[in-house]
Amino acid sequence: MGFVTPDIGTIFWMVIIFAITLFILKKFAWKPILTSLKVRENTIAQALSSADEARKEVEGLKADQEQIIAEAKREKHLILKEARELNEKLLADAKIQAQNEGRKIVEAARSQIEAEKAIAIADMKKQIVDLSVLVAEKLIRQQLKEQKDQDAMVKNLLDDLKLN
Repeated sequence: MGFVTPDIGTIFWMVIIFAITLFILKKFAWKPILTSLKVRENTIAQALSSADEARKEVEGLKADQEQIIAEAKREKHLILKEARELNEKLLADAKIQAQNEGRKIVEAARSQIEAEKAIAIADMKKQIVDLSVLVAEKLIRQQLKEQKDQDAMVKNLLDDLKLN
């Protein structure tokens, strides 16, 4: 129970042992502990600064990424707009070309119809002339069965020629 009750001798020896322990700790352990705490403090400060720089870099990259995405969207819209315009132009060109070809086909058909019409009219005229000659020949043969009628007709024709 002597150690539990404060006695002057015990306090004296406790102070001396504490001072010796403090001296030994200060001499051998205090500097390495402080050095290691400094190193730890520097490491933590560097880690915090690296984290802050990384956060700023991530924010910068995020801003760059958003800018790149916005630029990509603009380019996409531009490409789609150009594609629509090209599509409309191609459709308009195809429509114009189809109309031109349609006109050419109609004109060719009209020309062919006119040519066939002219051929048909010429053929009809020829047939009418042939029929007229045939009818006239039959009429003349019937009217000119006798020689005297033939002579009179030749004379009339010659007189008509002389007048012209």
